[in-house]
Amino acid sequence: MITKQQALQKMKADIRFRGLSEHTFRSYLTNVTAFLNYYQNRPVDELTEIDVRAFLAHLINEKKLTPGTVNIYSAAIRFFFAVTLNRTMNYLQIPRMKIPKKLPEILTRDEVFQLIDICQNLKHKAMFLLAYGSGLRVNELVSLRVKDIDSKSMRVFVRGGKGKKDRYTVLSENTLIALRNYWGKYRPGRNEAYLFPGIKNVGHLSPSAFVRAIDDAINKVGISKNVSPHTFRHCFATHLLEDGYNLFQIKEMLGHASLSSTTVYLHLANTTSGIVSPADKISRTFEGCPR
Repeated sequence: MITKQQALQKMKADIRFRGLSEHTFRSYLTNVTAFLNYYQNRPVDELTEIDVRAFLAHLINEKKLTPGTVNIYSAAIRFFFAVTLNRTMNYLQIPRMKIPKKLPEILTRDEVFQLIDICQNLKHKAMFLLAYGSGLRVNELVSLRVKDIDSKSMRVFVRGGKGKKDRYTVLSENTLIALRNYWGKYRPGRNEAYLFPGIKNVGHLSPSAFVRAIDDAINKVGISKNVSPHTFRHCFATHLLEDGYNLFQIKEMLGHASLSSTTVYLHLANTTSGIVSPADKISRTFEGCPR
C-alpha cells in the first residue's frame, strides 16, 4: 500500500523525469495534493474514477471554479493515476469540460500608444514596447537576458518559451531606442545578466511587478478595457495581420505549436476594412435610406 507522501514523492520524480516545466511541476503537485487531501481518510490505492468525478463536481458546484481551471485539475489527476500509480482508468467517465470560446479583448493602436506614452519609468516603457513590439509572453519578457537582444539583426531571442522551445521574434526600432534609454540609466549588467533584474539584482523582475505597471498606466489613461500583459501579445498579432503579414510568420514569432492557435487573430483583425457590402451596391434607393 502506497501512502500519500510516497505517492507525491514519486509524482515529483515522474514530472522531473519527463522534463516538464516548473509551472507544470507546481501546478500538478498542488492540484493532486488537494485531491488527496479531499479523501484524506481513504487509502490512495482505493481511489477510482468515481472519486475523481466527485472531486471535480466539488470544484464545479461548491468551489465555483471555471471550466479551464477544472480541466487543469483533471489533467494533473490523470497524470497521477496513469503515470505515478500506473493504473488504467475509464477516462470517458472523466471528460474535459467544454470551455467557452471568447475572443480576447484588444486595444486599438492609439490606445497602445497612449499606454506606452504615459509611462514615465524607462524600464516599464521598454517592457511595454517589448511586449507589444515583439509579442512576448510575460514570463518570456521578464526572463530575457541582455544577450538576447540582437540589435544587428533586429531580433529578440526567446529562450525556453512555452513548451521549452527557443525562437526568434522581431525587434522594433522604437523598442531598441527605449532599451538604450533604459540601459543608459540602469545598466542592468553584462551579457548573461537578466535584462530586467529583480530587487537588489536578485533574479529577474517578477511578472506581478509588470502587471502593476500596466494597471498604473491603465488608470492614468482611463481605458476601461480589461488589459493584462497578454493583451500586448494579442495586439501584436492582430495588428500584424491587419498590416498584411501572413499567419505562418506570426505563428513563428508567437511561438505557437499549431497554426490553429494563431487563427484566432483572424477574428480579431479588422478584415472588413475596405470591403463594400453588396447591400451598398444595389442601385435602387430604399425608403429611409437616401443616397
